[in-house]
Amino acid sequence: MDYKIIQKLDNYFLLEIDLHTGRHHQIRSQLSAIGCPIKGDLKYGFDRSNKDASISLHARKLSFKHPVKDLELNIVAPTPKDPIWNAVDIL
Repeated sequence: MDYKIIQKLDNYFLLEIDLHTGRHHQIRSQLSAIGCPIKGDLKYGFDRSNKDASISLHARKLSFKHPVKDLELNIVAPTPKDPIWNAVDIL
């Protein structure tokens, strides 16, 4: 997994993450291992849950090659309705 910091807020970071494998909980465990657990992720070391028991992990954009047509597909999802997500600048 590679990551880069897109934006820093007072207490949080917005990261862009590039996965190398599809291993179960890869993002959660590796960020926890470097002392940067995901907001709301009690299982991997964040100290409190989000009000709705979610974690602040969001697949904003997925890109892959269509298996038959050999076209690059890009899927972009809106960010969740949440004060932290509303505070970040995402293009």
